[in-house]
Amino acid sequence: MLSWVPQQRSSILSLPPEIASWASSSFASRSIYRNGERNGVRIPQILVVKNAVTKVKNQPSPSSKTLVKERHKYFDEVMISVRAGDGGNGAILNLPSHKTASKTQGKSEKDAASKLQGKFEKEKPKKKISYKRDFDGSVILPAGGKGGDVIIYADENEDTLLEFHTKSKYIAKQGGNVNSMGAFSSHAHNGLDAPPLLIPVPLGTVVKLKRGKLLADLTNHGDEVVVARGGQGGISLVHMPENKKQQVAALTANAMRDESDKFLVLGRPGEAVNLQLILRIVADVGLVGLPNAGKSTLLSAITLAKPDIADYPFTTLMPNLGLLEGDPALGANQFSSDATIADLPGLIEGAHLGKGLGRNFLRHLRRTRLLVHVVNAATDDPVRDYLTVKEELRMYNPEYLDRPYIVVLNKIDIPEVMEKVPDLIGEIQRIGVEKTGESVNQGTGSCEPLEMKGIEEYPRPAAVVAVSVLKGWRIEEMLREIRSALRSTDS
Repeated sequence: MLSWVPQQRSSILSLPPEIASWASSSFASRSIYRNGERNGVRIPQILVVKNAVTKVKNQPSPSSKTLVKERHKYFDEVMISVRAGDGGNGAILNLPSHKTASKTQGKSEKDAASKLQGKFEKEKPKKKISYKRDFDGSVILPAGGKGGDVIIYADENEDTLLEFHTKSKYIAKQGGNVNSMGAFSSHAHNGLDAPPLLIPVPLGTVVKLKRGKLLADLTNHGDEVVVARGGQGGISLVHMPENKKQQVAALTANAMRDESDKFLVLGRPGEAVNLQLILRIVADVGLVGLPNAGKSTLLSAITLAKPDIADYPFTTLMPNLGLLEGDPALGANQFSSDATIADLPGLIEGAHLGKGLGRNFLRHLRRTRLLVHVVNAATDDPVRDYLTVKEELRMYNPEYLDRPYIVVLNKIDIPEVMEKVPDLIGEIQRIGVEKTGESVNQGTGSCEPLEMKGIEEYPRPAAVVAVSVLKGWRIEEMLREIRSALRSTDS
């Protein structure tokens, strides 16, 4: 009985025209039809159309030039892959062979040997070989060394995650193998354990698995987390010949009974994981405001930081940090009350949706204890600018509006601005409600979800200060209000 079998030429099926047209249109489909019909065409039983596999390439890492020009896009988030070291291999050991005198040795040879020995000093008796033994009396055999762990730790000398874009794969060293040359002796030692691979990251780095599970939040210098553990070393086995089964069994239970036991000698592989590193700046105070409000100038005036300052918007592309000296009013505790201030890039309307420099920088406010709204008092409507920033914070994370904050009206050295400062201060102070001792986020006890509050329902600013950072006016008054608000967060 004859059957029709399609011929295959270079993975292309030679088919009738009506079938070939259907096969070409369904080439990437996973469906397989047997003994059926499609569009009125009978499909032979042996016809199988294979899927076309398309490999999707990963996005290439940014070049070194891109990292220099667009550092603000890559400094605070990166994906890396790490692999711990494999365990070292054990060994297959053979029992030592002890030479004995031949039974056929003549009496005359023994006498001659004894006379020759008498002419020299008597040799020291040989020491009996001793092995390390376990609690049950069995001999402890050497094992391969443990593979190196991969540890990520917080280092105060690190600033960004940029270097991980140029090197994103990290592999720890393998554990040492048992070096015994196949001889079962008391001189065989374990393989050396591999040292851990230490990876430093900036303070405030969040370590997550690629699928989103949180592993650690490294906020203090020296905080560390083991992200991949090294493999255990392989064990050693004693070769057990037929004529020495009892002798081997008396020494140890680690005997190689057949060839399938050899896999026990191999070291175990180390863990391999893909990680997401996210940097959240560790700061006590966060400066927020629209572009060109004077945040960078304010930071340089009250700290030793030297941020870029210019008269065009979005001069600040990355958060700048500065250290505010301790409060002199605390006396001896002044030096323990230093505060870190972070100057964030300017926000614009729609920043929570990704406009401008986007929402990436808003996450750097999560660790702050106090917010300072810097408002340019020389604009047409400073109050509207202030409300725009508050609305962006509310849409990104409503908890930001529950934190203590002060408002700084900048650029009052302009004569026209100086006249309207009292009205601006009064209008801003009236926006919001008085903060009570109870938590603003306290629930009502019902199971219904809480409705999002309007800006007027959040607490009022702790203080509103009018300054001129450029002229140095009322800077000390502003610092007193900042330090007073910080002390309130400690209580």
